[in-house]
Amino acid sequence: MISKNRLTPSGWAIIVLGVSALALGGCGRKGPLDLPPTANVAPGAAPSDTETERAAQPSVFNPTYGSEAAPAAPRGNKRPFILDPLLGN
Repeated sequence: MISKNRLTPSGWAIIVLGVSALALGGCGRKGPLDLPPTANVAPGAAPSDTETERAAQPSVFNPTYGSEAAPAAPRGNKRPFILDPLLGN
């Protein structure tokens, strides 16, 4: 008897794509775990940055960085767009 339970190339492709999607989905921010807001800092730990120092540092995870600065360029003239009537603009 011949078994029909062998994987075809498309079956292997699905398995490889699934495993690679799971592996890449586990990627995240590199570094130590974040402490809960109510956690106490260990006595031997280095002092942490204050909120003002943290706000002054550029970072991908700091959405408020540069919000106080003036815009780099003045606003241009409004140009019409094909979806303006649908968007109500």
